[in-house]
Amino acid sequence: MTHLWVRAEQRPNEERVGLTPEGAKQLIAKGIRVTVEESSVRAIPIDGYRDAGCDIAPENTWPDAPRDAIIFGLKELPEDGTPLPHKHIMFGHAYKGQHSGVALLKRFKAGGGTLYDLEYLVDDTGRRVAAFGYWAGYAGAAVTLKSWAAQQRGTLCGPVGVYANKDTLLDDLGSELDALDTDLPTAIVIGALGRVGTGAADLLETMGVAVTKWDMAETASGGPFPEILQHDIFMNCIFARPGTPVFVPQDAKSAERQLTAIGDVACDPDSDYNPVPVYDKATTWEAPALRVHEAPVLDVMAIDNLPSMLPVESSEDYAEQLLATLLKVDDLSDGVWTRAEADFQTHSKDL
Repeated sequence: MTHLWVRAEQRPNEERVGLTPEGAKQLIAKGIRVTVEESSVRAIPIDGYRDAGCDIAPENTWPDAPRDAIIFGLKELPEDGTPLPHKHIMFGHAYKGQHSGVALLKRFKAGGGTLYDLEYLVDDTGRRVAAFGYWAGYAGAAVTLKSWAAQQRGTLCGPVGVYANKDTLLDDLGSELDALDTDLPTAIVIGALGRVGTGAADLLETMGVAVTKWDMAETASGGPFPEILQHDIFMNCIFARPGTPVFVPQDAKSAERQLTAIGDVACDPDSDYNPVPVYDKATTWEAPALRVHEAPVLDVMAIDNLPSMLPVESSEDYAEQLLATLLKVDDLSDGVWTRAEADFQTHSKDL
């Protein structure tokens, strides 16, 4: 019997989960055993999983799970260097030149396990079967707008946290903007036709911000893109990959510009393909904005687990998208899973 083990997330500020109780019930009905770890932070309570028929395990006991169990989580594992003997479904962040990714792949090689990277679960057209993109863009635009608002007050953006729902977020952000004695900013979103860009544009337009929407056609020239500097806010909603243009080069820091706040939702600062190379480290919930230049001011928002700000909505949305693929986890020869395994083998074979 195929055994799916849903681990508790161990990263700070991570309350999301990739499987809802309703989805677990469907997996069990198909004959897949589902174990769900208890979690002190998960946005969806454990009782729903228990009622659905899942086995319940103590928090963070996945390293001792049966060797044939498939471990399912979202964000990174603790970086303790231990070998990884299981099959893991997770976001590995290991295939696009990230330096920390090599260490992760070496752990899989040492343990004999396999990574099925959620970012590389794609259909036969190459489209991802599930993504948190919309809510990443939505939350990322909110924090970037908060960063711009903080600039108007002469400060850096303060800590951010979890919101019960998007209406609570909108109310909070609206109150902050209403307290300013200035016009709203202008914004440009690159990747506006994708999930991430749609979420970013929706949040900005809901708050009354004028948004310029660019996608592949507008960036096909490869740059430079002086138009970006003519907006107050720039949202990068295109994930780094070979051939991605540079949108804001280093010399933009000291250039004459209107741009003061960048939201890099893709957040690949240590990638060789980073299209926003004015910064070199991710920001955090405690310090959401990184000031990369003083005169004129330029702040970068680059939090890499943005959907966790809205964990219930983002979990339910993502789990619904992913469920059809998870229902095939009992046959890893299915195309989605074999493609993901091939990606892992390609990137780990020379380690």
